[in-house]
Amino acid sequence: MSKNQDNIHLKFFGIPIILPYLKKYTRDFIVMVVLGLAGTACDVIIPLFRQYAINNYVVTGILDTLPIFIGSYLLVLAAQVIVNGISLYLASRLELYINRDLRNHCFSHLQTLAISYFNQNSVGYIHSRVMSDTSRIGVLVSWNFMDCVWNISYAVGVVIAMLLISPKLALAVLAVVPLSAVIIFLCIGKLTNLNRKMREINSKISGDFNEGITGAGTSKSLVIENKITAEFREDTRNMKRTSVHTAMCRGILFSTISFFSFTALAIILWQGGLITIEGAMKVGTLSVFISYAEGIVETIRWIIDALSAFVSTQVNIERVNKLLKTKSDVTDNPEVVEKYGDAFTPKRENWEEINGDIEFDDVTFKYPDGEEYVLEHFNLKVPKGTRVAIVGETGAGKSTLVNLVCRFFEPTEGRVLIDGRDARERSQLWLHSSIGYVLQAPHLFSGTVRENLKYGNPDATDEQINEALELVSADKVVARMENGLDSQVGEGGDLLSTGEKQLISFARAIIADPKILVLDEATSSVDTITEQIINRASKVVTQGRTSFIIAHRLSTVRDADVILVVKDGKIVEQGTHRDLMRAKGAYHSLYTHQFERESVDGAFGVNE
Repeated sequence: MSKNQDNIHLKFFGIPIILPYLKKYTRDFIVMVVLGLAGTACDVIIPLFRQYAINNYVVTGILDTLPIFIGSYLLVLAAQVIVNGISLYLASRLELYINRDLRNHCFSHLQTLAISYFNQNSVGYIHSRVMSDTSRIGVLVSWNFMDCVWNISYAVGVVIAMLLISPKLALAVLAVVPLSAVIIFLCIGKLTNLNRKMREINSKISGDFNEGITGAGTSKSLVIENKITAEFREDTRNMKRTSVHTAMCRGILFSTISFFSFTALAIILWQGGLITIEGAMKVGTLSVFISYAEGIVETIRWIIDALSAFVSTQVNIERVNKLLKTKSDVTDNPEVVEKYGDAFTPKRENWEEINGDIEFDDVTFKYPDGEEYVLEHFNLKVPKGTRVAIVGETGAGKSTLVNLVCRFFEPTEGRVLIDGRDARERSQLWLHSSIGYVLQAPHLFSGTVRENLKYGNPDATDEQINEALELVSADKVVARMENGLDSQVGEGGDLLSTGEKQLISFARAIIADPKILVLDEATSSVDTITEQIINRASKVVTQGRTSFIIAHRLSTVRDADVILVVKDGKIVEQGTHRDLMRAKGAYHSLYTHQFERESVDGAFGVNE
């Protein structure tokens, strides 16, 4: 589909984008519309009962057919209540179902996107697409659409009824409609813009509030409370001004509606009164016209209001559509998916056993949003069981190689071979299921310790869990908890210290028995004692496993089989600790400076 076609579709309120989700509930949608039309017909018919009652019972005083009239009236009222109730129920269900399907689709699609997408888009941005935008679309498809159906059909029904009853009086009343519609349309356009502005300001206020709370410690340490407060107050002042303008515009709108309603009513009373006096119209008929006149201008306002909702929701549709059309930087080709399955339907029976031999074959790489190559024609063989250390200054780009091994990114040129085959010839899930990854900033999911450990291996027994905990010395952490393995860790593991979370995440990685292990500065955010525990455990668990250790403390990687030194995003040296020290290059400089700093800290009793 071309870009121009996309723009045309979006101009039609994004209906082509919504249709695939609506198609699933076609029957409910049609029934909802039909019942809505039936309810509207009742709304148009009910005033005619008043006309009949006044003309035939009040004026004449003859009540012979009153029981039949009452029965018919109650029957129409009952039908109205039933059809409106069912249509409201279907609208509610349709809203919930569309919301659910859109959110499921968006969330599932997010699982297929590469790491780069999450690096480039904030959590708040993604959350807004999945929750707020989809919710607005659900309201559009159900309630806003039903508002249009109800009000348009009511307006058409009323106009037809008025023309049938008295064409002359109907045309007199309808003369005020075009002018009122123009004024209402202008007000609705202004209101739409003001509402958009209010949403933008409200988002900024929410962001400022969030930063003010989460960054309270930093604000106090920098003594910038006044600055933060002043910015927040300015945003709230903008919100107040915009809200006042919105209220004024709404006041003008409703005043205009009232004015034209009373104008239409005055026309009916004036012209209808003359016609009634002349005997060409009965009192009951005049009463019906009064009822219709009171409703028709209000109906026009509702129609334009619903249409403005369609227009404003186009932004939400565009943003959700943009998310769903985002392509992952890393994808499996159809042949690979056919053989190995995808993340949601894996064909594990076709997965080969991973040995752990890794080779970088003439790899050139630059990040999708970068301009410079961080690797150029890089070659490296990592036999099974090799311990590879990656070192360098903070921000040097030490994670690049690991990202390529894990297929978080694809090489710009060249190949990364796993057991002699291009990693792209097998599925991402096949590779990821054999990689244990311990991050610098550990993350635990809400739930118990046991549940978090089983993310590494859902079929793990308590015996296997305990073995993994003991292997990384995390068993003592669990033993101190009140409920042991069944203790809650809190959102993101907030009930545990950073060191405790790191040990649990280390055990979670090991319990999967990975063939490839990645330790991404796993000790940089923990205390000295926990660091020593993790370092001892690392030496044990990396035995026989292909391991990549991104380290900030060089003394912990001296016994690595190969050390890669990264500077300015490029590998400038590689070799063993002894070879690199003899070369007296970048590694020698890093190691010497760090050793001197640790010696000074030790002399003054400073612990990292």
